[in-house]
Amino acid sequence: MSSSTITTKSLITEAVTQSATMTRLLKSYVCGDWYEGTGRRNQLFNPTTEEVIGEATTGGLDYAAALDYARNVGGAALRKMTFAQRGEMLAAMASAIHEHRDELLDLATESCGNTRGDAKFDVDGATGTLAAYAKMAKGLGDAKFLLDGENIRISRSPRYVGRHVMLPRKGVAIHINAFNFPAWGFAEKAAVALLAGMPVITKPATATAVLAERIVEILVNSDVMPAGAFSFVAGSAGDMLDHVTGQDVIAFTGSAATGAIIRGGAAVIKNSVRVNVEADSLNAAVLGPDVKVESPTWDLFMRDVHTDMTQKVGQKCTAIRRVFVPADKIDAVREELSQTLQSTRVGNPAIRLVRVGPLASKAQLDDVQAGIQKLAEVAEIVSGEVGPGELYDLPSGKGYFQQPVLLQANEPEKAGVVHEHEVFGPVATLMPYNGEASEAARLVCLGGGGLVASVYTDNRDFASDCMVEMAPAHGRLTFGSKKVAEHAYGPGMVLPQLVHGGPGRAGAGEELGGIRGMSLYMQRTAIQGDEPMLAKLFEDGTTAG
Repeated sequence: MSSSTITTKSLITEAVTQSATMTRLLKSYVCGDWYEGTGRRNQLFNPTTEEVIGEATTGGLDYAAALDYARNVGGAALRKMTFAQRGEMLAAMASAIHEHRDELLDLATESCGNTRGDAKFDVDGATGTLAAYAKMAKGLGDAKFLLDGENIRISRSPRYVGRHVMLPRKGVAIHINAFNFPAWGFAEKAAVALLAGMPVITKPATATAVLAERIVEILVNSDVMPAGAFSFVAGSAGDMLDHVTGQDVIAFTGSAATGAIIRGGAAVIKNSVRVNVEADSLNAAVLGPDVKVESPTWDLFMRDVHTDMTQKVGQKCTAIRRVFVPADKIDAVREELSQTLQSTRVGNPAIRLVRVGPLASKAQLDDVQAGIQKLAEVAEIVSGEVGPGELYDLPSGKGYFQQPVLLQANEPEKAGVVHEHEVFGPVATLMPYNGEASEAARLVCLGGGGLVASVYTDNRDFASDCMVEMAPAHGRLTFGSKKVAEHAYGPGMVLPQLVHGGPGRAGAGEELGGIRGMSLYMQRTAIQGDEPMLAKLFEDGTTAG
């Protein structure tokens, strides 16, 4: 039976049957073994049917022991490996995950509500990032650490020199990930840390941890990592952050509020623990005044806005939330985008014709719908409404569905909440500007710092002015034009070669970026002394790039 012929009754009946007999108790993988937590369990739900599909708890887990094991066993093993050997490990991890691709795509639909396309975006993003860093490792060869720059003469004697080196920190990389990308989110952090030579403890968001746990199970069974190099926590982080040291690194993706709590932890402050945060982001798209209706650049702009509103149900940290359009074109944009959104199917994610599935959890649904109502206080809803709308191949009343909603705020400067509150779902707000680059940049920067902003123009002067004014407030700028319309990845696509992060509201963090991303997990140290002696010390190092 093809997926397009699956009936609603069979889907729900199958889910109920599996829920009754196959509810999965998620386990943590620490100290080289699987650990089944004790005490109260958190239930995990299929967001399409609302049936229980798993339970998770970390009660009784000894986090101090888990961290020590990772530092002392995993860290020691990784530091003995060359970059090339670490790269081979990453390549083996990617291959192991890819071998189970179809199973993982199905599990992403069941546990995360992903459509097939959304599931591929997550799972293939994970294997792609691991493979990309495996390839980078080949260029670093048999070295074990990085040399930063050349020798610097620091006295009258040519023999007395200094140079900077970067060696892996002797702690553990603690990765706390968001619910929206349980596969890619773990992989993009782990690939960089493991290549740098630091062991990893990864903690996914509990609501979508079923997929993450299965991936870890695949990796453990494949025996592709040295003991202690990788650990997994299924459930609450408990008191884990009370046991961090000055050699550890914390990388967090999630809300700014939680990021602030992590940064403010007593042990984090006392031990000056390095913390990287990727938080809220009110990403913006700007249509240039030169772009004509139905031109290649116009079509690229419309496609990217629609994709970011609907892909992963808008549950992407890089999704476009604010859309700035020259005032004389806003009616045309609103009409075309509204028509496209209204023809986008929402419903059963197992059906290939469906573009938008459910949000990840009931809590997420409540937050998104409350956020739409908050935005509606300063903007008019011009397409969609609060609620699921008509669902394709599903009865109403079940699942965490919200149809795409487009709003319009005609006075951007008076629409403060639009620039202050991110609605993490299929929601965006249209706003007019006067066609000047300086005005567009000023309005975009009201967002207080973002992960990415995108500008659509074929006018290089307009693009240049936008770059100068907008780059300081963003981790990434992407320019769409007719020259790249057929090749461009949308602004929502995070690439391992480019940095991911942003200032201000976005958390002030920076991840990925190719080899430069490894600096988060390495200590840069100035070494000075006799030049021949330093040459001997640096034999196991390599200069990146």
